[in-house]
Amino acid sequence: MTHRLPIPRPAVPGRSLPGREGDGGRRTTGRQWRRGGRWHSLTEDGGVPEPRSTADVVVDCAVYEDGCRAASLPPQEVLREARRRKGGFAWIGLHEPDAEHLAEIAEVFGLHPLAVEDAVQAHQRPKLERYGDTLFVVLKTIVFVEHEKLTATSEVVDTGEVMIFLGADFVVVVRHGSAPGLSRVRRALECRPDMLAHGPASVLHAITDQVVDDYLDVADAVELDVDELESDVFSAAHGDDAERIYQLKRELIEFKHAVYPTARPLDRLTEGAEGLINAEMGRYFRDVADHLSHVRERLAAYGELVDGLLAANLSQLAVQQNVDMRRISAGAAILAVPTMIAGFYGMNFRHMPELGWTFGYPLMLGVTAVLSALCYRAFRRYGWL
Repeated sequence: MTHRLPIPRPAVPGRSLPGREGDGGRRTTGRQWRRGGRWHSLTEDGGVPEPRSTADVVVDCAVYEDGCRAASLPPQEVLREARRRKGGFAWIGLHEPDAEHLAEIAEVFGLHPLAVEDAVQAHQRPKLERYGDTLFVVLKTIVFVEHEKLTATSEVVDTGEVMIFLGADFVVVVRHGSAPGLSRVRRALECRPDMLAHGPASVLHAITDQVVDDYLDVADAVELDVDELESDVFSAAHGDDAERIYQLKRELIEFKHAVYPTARPLDRLTEGAEGLINAEMGRYFRDVADHLSHVRERLAAYGELVDGLLAANLSQLAVQQNVDMRRISAGAAILAVPTMIAGFYGMNFRHMPELGWTFGYPLMLGVTAVLSALCYRAFRRYGWL
């Protein structure tokens, strides 16, 4: 029997640009986001946006006690309040903080500088590291980019990152790039006090479960592209689909770079993650790891299928070229008959057969037509034409 947290999710994420948690996945003018190692802005005048304050990067910040939300406080006060309450913990969500903003929060929560640096740069491989009494978990998120038809330049998947600092009485979540908002995770957990009562580990489980569920959704959408490409490659009116196949292969590789390295951190979480994850939560993480294995198997199958499609497409092109060469050769052979006869009678010899005969010219035309027709019939019989 599997234990799954009922977190609502869309069937397939769309093209809408992801914004902060709770904003419906849309960016407003003046919003700043980071992608490809650079900051981007949607300001109307195209100027440099005003510096953001710590309040701008804090999505939500609350104290939880006995599985219920007890108070919403500023980051500077939330940890002190959580420790004052017996069994309480603090949960703070951040959206693309810079070094200055995260340094303020790191000082309050006692986060390690190396982990803080990784959380700011946001170009990390999925991993799990321990710094003292704090776990630092990095997860890659995947968003499917909708498109009407796969082309040689179609973007199929887009990646983001979620960094989680997990302590005995706090959890700090940092979201970057195209990572979907996590407000739905918070709302779902707040509706499950029995789960939330497990403390920060329940938050880590809910986030990893949602990330892996998003992998499954994107895998379903990618499968449609693979099926469409397979139909096009083996259709009667197929063309050169090598560029489209190669583009899909590149997008699958990007997908794999997010999914495959996640297995090791999940394995460590199922093993207890050095005391911060209890045995009960370890069972929930094993369920997430099982779903991740399912995604990995599907991606491996997609990769093999796309490789086969590329080989089949190249083979079809080689066969088509061979057919074209046979047709060209057959046409050249048919044209060789009148060329040969005309070559004979184009020689300026005085004594040649039928030169003085009235019906010599019509006879040569007839012989030429008959021989050409016989050649054409022979090539048709052998399938060259």
